[in-house]
Amino acid sequence: MKKLLLLILLISGISLAQRGPVDEARGVFIAFGVGPRLPINYFANSTDLGSGFNIELSYTDDEYLPFFIFAKIGFDQFPGSQDYYEETDYSNYSTDMLPVSLGVRYYFKPLVENIVLFMPIVEVSANYAYFQKLHQFKIATGKSNYLEDISKFGFSAGAGLSMFMMEIVASYNFYQTNQFLSVDLKVRLPLYINL
Repeated sequence: MKKLLLLILLISGISLAQRGPVDEARGVFIAFGVGPRLPINYFANSTDLGSGFNIELSYTDDEYLPFFIFAKIGFDQFPGSQDYYEETDYSNYSTDMLPVSLGVRYYFKPLVENIVLFMPIVEVSANYAYFQKLHQFKIATGKSNYLEDISKFGFSAGAGLSMFMMEIVASYNFYQTNQFLSVDLKVRLPLYINL
């Protein structure tokens, strides 16, 4: 039964992609993304390359909207950098992050349509994130270890390339003192399509 349901979802997604993604797109889609996270600016002083994943729901109806509306939740993790450990009293410093986003995505006309659909995309979103930072110090310092909980608002802007069921998107993510670049490889599946 699960294999049949998956086959139906894939066939319906492919048939939608062949008809034109935005010109005739109506429905609800779910996407799963995973990829690296590169800290920049002040955030890069204490952390190394991280990783993350996310789950996204998006909606569009070309009769009313020329774009997709999406909501996304994810989990990102950034380990501390070795240089930071050498220069400070830290023996371990890591940042876990739970971002929630609400935004819009626009699909441009396909660059290639013959064999596979290749469409440029851009997206922007307003973000809220819950951060948990682990502060663990070297024993010789006598400092107490602790967890720091922080909430921040921010935004992200990204661009990428879509084959509609598969996408790659690079984004700039801004939170005060926690800025990073992310790259996500996504698989998008239709949950409901109105043809």
